[in-house]
Amino acid sequence: MAQHLPISRRHVLLGAAAFGVPAVLTGCGSDAPGPASGDGGPGTVTIGSNASDEIPKKTLETVVGGFTQATTKINTVDHNTFQENINRYLRGTPEDVFTWFAGYRMQFFAEQGLAVDISDVWREIGGDYTQAFKDQSTGTDGKQYFVPFTYYPWAVFYRKSLWQEKGYEPPATLDELTALARKMRADGLTPIAFADKDGWPAMGTFDILNMRMNGYDFHVSLMGGKESWTDPRVRQVFDTWRGLMEFHQPAALGRTWQEAGQSLAQKKTGMYLLGMFVAQQFPEADRDDLDFFTFPEINPTYGTDAIDAPIDGYMISAKARNVDGAKALLKHFAQASSQNVATKLDPGMLAASSKADTSGYSALQKRGAELVSQATHIAQFLDRDTRPDFASTVMIPSLQSFVGDPDEIDSLLTSIEKQKANIFR
Repeated sequence: MAQHLPISRRHVLLGAAAFGVPAVLTGCGSDAPGPASGDGGPGTVTIGSNASDEIPKKTLETVVGGFTQATTKINTVDHNTFQENINRYLRGTPEDVFTWFAGYRMQFFAEQGLAVDISDVWREIGGDYTQAFKDQSTGTDGKQYFVPFTYYPWAVFYRKSLWQEKGYEPPATLDELTALARKMRADGLTPIAFADKDGWPAMGTFDILNMRMNGYDFHVSLMGGKESWTDPRVRQVFDTWRGLMEFHQPAALGRTWQEAGQSLAQKKTGMYLLGMFVAQQFPEADRDDLDFFTFPEINPTYGTDAIDAPIDGYMISAKARNVDGAKALLKHFAQASSQNVATKLDPGMLAASSKADTSGYSALQKRGAELVSQATHIAQFLDRDTRPDFASTVMIPSLQSFVGDPDEIDSLLTSIEKQKANIFR
């Protein structure tokens, strides 16, 4: 499950400066040149990618284009499809390298024998990462299975020019947030942009409310199946969330996160709780107008000490046909120069390598790195901090059910707990 990253504020600043079909993930492929030729031949390294949005897709293609030790072939699949089918994909005919997530989600597949031990790779690249990043790349057996590439914090984003015009100030408490939302509504704005068509965005709202109200340790324990979903503390989270629903963008189940992000960019909504990748939905000319604040305090016992800051990276599938080439590619991803390319092309990402050049970071990226450095506890995100099957088959439909009908809390939590008991045996 998620780990408490042992990161001091300075440590993270130095360390910095979100799914296939049963057999083969079908998507749009692209090739990057190299000295070898052929499709899937001995000189080719294949990559299964969930980077389906325009900016992440271009970023991966550009970074992989700088890899000269072998020909590469990228199989890009819709992000959500990739995530929801990853288990069957890895047991079918996966590519050599695949995009994935740090922490619990990496450990789960390592324990299943579906990933290659890359401890030898880490002996070469380890000096480029803080211990915290290595911890998040390490399986329960003490071996490494993951190479961190980029990460991003979740926060509440807004347009500075709109807030200056209206005289809004970042709230420090839930009461202040509610008062701000009422003022925005009176000003003709939809206070909080919100979307959950894809199932996962609402997880971020649950995460932050649970960590703010009940603390990081309880949240991690709940994600690990060790707490009851019918616990009064969990019910209070949903009750608090229900109280905020009147300020959320309506009809969220029919809206993608991209569309909600565009509403923020167009100044139709006042703020948006999401990952820093929301910057991808802003025209380049408007990105300097994007800022954020960490979700405000609810319970003084925990303050604002915890955030979600997911780490994205790469693993090698156990069925890889070109393990040597795959390891060479992972070393390429670990290079600071590769991550510098990524953070320059993608305004919503931060480099995981401690040797990356952060001097070219935008003001938003610098603020993002600072936010992570100040957090005492860092979670990886709900669907990364728990079992994949629990996240996809229980939590996605459950949270969508809540978003659709926030008044049915007790029966919903009873259902989640019953299903959890069957999965976490």
